[in-house]
Amino acid sequence: MPQNVKKISRKEVKKVKLSNNEQPQSAIEEDVKLKYGPVLTFPYQRVWSRGVLILGVLFIVWYNSRNGKEVSFAKQKDVLFSRIQNVPCSDDYKIELDKYPSCVPEKCGRSVMDKLVTSTETDVLLKIATVGMSFGGSDGGASILDLHSGALSKGSGFINVYALDAVNKVFNSADFAIYKVVKTKIQHAVAHNFGVNAHEIYLTHPTFFSRMTNASAKTEHDEYWHPHVDKETYESFHYTSLLYLNDFGRDFEGGRFLFVDKNNVNTTVEPRKGRVSMFTSGSENLHAVEKVTTGTRYALTVSFTCNIESAISDPSSKNFRIHD
Repeated sequence: MPQNVKKISRKEVKKVKLSNNEQPQSAIEEDVKLKYGPVLTFPYQRVWSRGVLILGVLFIVWYNSRNGKEVSFAKQKDVLFSRIQNVPCSDDYKIELDKYPSCVPEKCGRSVMDKLVTSTETDVLLKIATVGMSFGGSDGGASILDLHSGALSKGSGFINVYALDAVNKVFNSADFAIYKVVKTKIQHAVAHNFGVNAHEIYLTHPTFFSRMTNASAKTEHDEYWHPHVDKETYESFHYTSLLYLNDFGRDFEGGRFLFVDKNNVNTTVEPRKGRVSMFTSGSENLHAVEKVTTGTRYALTVSFTCNIESAISDPSSKNFRIHD
């Protein structure tokens, strides 16, 4: 090495590096102290900060679980040929169906179909519901019209729609024919979706039109929003279906159908005109309807039983002619 090259000490090298890059940490801290005061520290600072972070995450998890979660099964804008969700059959439902081995579903669950009922058929049924209920209507938020029994909500009770003089001018044979066609379509769809023979499930009561509004409830019949199990409410039910006659988000707000599932999860169905929702009626399908906030929600409930002794016949124009 040439003699005229001066050796550089390690301290000088360190000084050069610091001047080319950044100040030492102590210098930065000293600068911070001068500008903002002394830096706050306390024992186990890192442990405490991590603890606060963990508690924050746990609070968010708890808050979300407390308020429940929503899973969309069918939105109003969806057009579904068929969407199926299987759920385990409840023990009470399986025990009940032991009496009817040919009526036991391959799997319990729920299904939604948007192409089963035509728009023309839906329009006819909506006309039956709106015109029929114009002769009555509950004082509260929920009204029903049962074409099989003639039951129609009126005030805080019920009247027989077939006993009204004007009913002959409201319903006709074509209306009842469409009603029967739609019922038969739904019956075969239920049988297909749950793997049972269509001739082994029978129409049962109550099968009815419903009208829901945001009016305050006057009787327990108006409180449609409580979670319930159809098999507990109506002993004859084994399969339940709903045909929606108008649209969520257009004709009304609120009124979504909620399956109340395990782990505080709500599986939601948004009503769509002509949409058919069907499900097994046991406690595997605990459900409720949201309160309608604006507008009017129309639907048709069509129920089926495995017990032939609970079967009912299709309504027809002869129902009101006996009152002439």
